[in-house]
Amino acid sequence: MSVMTRTFIGAFALGVIAVPVEAQAPKSVPPPWPATPAPTAAPAGQPSTDIAYGAYQRGYYITAFNEANKRAQQNDPAAMTLLGEIYAQGLGVGRDDAKAAQWYKQAAAKGDRDAMFALAMFNFQGRGGARDQSEAARLLESAARLGHAAAAYNLGLLYVQGEQFVQDFKRAGELFAIAAEAGNPEAQYALATMYKEGRGVSKDMSKAMRLMQQASVAGNTDAMVEFAIAQFNGDGTAKDEAAAAKLFLKAAYLSSPIAQNRVARILMAGRGLPADPTEALKWHIISKAAGASDPDLDVFANKQTPDVRDAADKAARKWLSTATAARP
Repeated sequence: MSVMTRTFIGAFALGVIAVPVEAQAPKSVPPPWPATPAPTAAPAGQPSTDIAYGAYQRGYYITAFNEANKRAQQNDPAAMTLLGEIYAQGLGVGRDDAKAAQWYKQAAAKGDRDAMFALAMFNFQGRGGARDQSEAARLLESAARLGHAAAAYNLGLLYVQGEQFVQDFKRAGELFAIAAEAGNPEAQYALATMYKEGRGVSKDMSKAMRLMQQASVAGNTDAMVEFAIAQFNGDGTAKDEAAAAKLFLKAAYLSSPIAQNRVARILMAGRGLPADPTEALKWHIISKAAGASDPDLDVFANKQTPDVRDAADKAARKWLSTATAARP
């Protein structure tokens, strides 16, 4: 099984700028942001653990807990990791970070890379004990050596930050490459940004765009926006305004303010999508609500008829209320 977390997503977030234009990356990387882990694949060759994992996936948490507990008593590290996750999330049992940390520690001591990663996240946040970034970094290194993609990605970000380790973009690039090769979309996006800027690796727009596209297909919203910008402009990849518009629209529905602004501009100009003043204003209102102001679209809005503005406002309010209600 592997552990999924909200890792340091957004390390290279885009700025709010007009289309067509280069995307920008911030000058710093956010600190670790641990989150509740969740298994995604059952270990092979361990039927009892498979039963526990299957029950976990179906939401039968008490069954999962009981089956994993039986297997854990036989020193199965995968079962120990699952118990740690159940306690960490409070699923079927009361949330107990101390017990979660204990199970993670036992599994990590037996070489379970998922437990190492989960325990590293606990140490970053101070769950189940005091915050210990040095121990967290050590655990990330151990998990990364065992092929844990998210651990390699997060370890790379520590080298970018230059706080836990001496800043080393070359080493960060190596770690991002390991995670990207394993299919980690955040690592693909981070490495793409490094190739685009020539930071830690030789500048290579072809590699940058290939990785950006991979991350985009895998669902990384920032990558969707930046690859769409490149497609719209024909920068490092074939120019395709229609494909870019489609990708911007996908990211807009995923609540990216930048994408929402781009969609509004596309619909205003009729490039990549047919011109549609009502839809353009709708997305402009939505993006403005998220902080993406745009004077050109304000001028465009003032030129529309009251009926168009009212329809756009009504559609935007409906979208915003639905999006707000859907947030956890």
